[in-house]
Amino acid sequence: MMDELELLKRDWQKNDKKLPQLSFDEIYKMIWKKSSSIVKWIFLISIIEFLVPHLLYFLPSMSKNLAVWKDLGLGNFLLISNVVQYTVVLFFIFQFYKRYKEISTLDNAKKLLSNILKTRKTVKYYVIFCLSLIFISFIVMAVGIYLNEDPMAAMGYSYQPENISREQLKTTLIATVVVLGIVVTLVMGCIYFLLYGILLKKLKKNYKELKDMDI
Repeated sequence: MMDELELLKRDWQKNDKKLPQLSFDEIYKMIWKKSSSIVKWIFLISIIEFLVPHLLYFLPSMSKNLAVWKDLGLGNFLLISNVVQYTVVLFFIFQFYKRYKEISTLDNAKKLLSNILKTRKTVKYYVIFCLSLIFISFIVMAVGIYLNEDPMAAMGYSYQPENISREQLKTTLIATVVVLGIVVTLVMGCIYFLLYGILLKKLKKNYKELKDMDI
């Protein structure tokens, strides 16, 4: 089914006086409202995404995972990464809110075009940062395993598998963590695509609609 806005835009472009014509301002207002709603959803999703992991901290398994990081000697990295994460994520959330407020009060088509571009770039940078932080965390854990004399004990396992040396065990653990990091990063990338990719695609469509109106 053809998009309603596309039909209205075609009506606006027609020269047939028998058909009801829509003004540029009327079509602009429709695109503006759609864009404002999309940016609002981006802002709300970023807040939910920020809050949900903190709720998981109440789970016993999360407490155990935090203890593993400390036992591997990565407590300082965990602290620094949390500070960086909070600072950068809160900065991006503020930027999403700022973009939403700007779009909500715009009355200029060219400014709307510029704001849509800024929003799309901000979301892309946000996704790149989040995925990079996830992957780097796994790499740092792999380094922690390599530097630890007894990574199995640090990870809460008291037994030593037979027929395998400690170095071979370290290599296996490191490889497992790196592969797991790649898989988790790819899975999170797919989730981010679903959360933000669809919204960005709609914003891109709105941008194209405005450009096609010869602004």
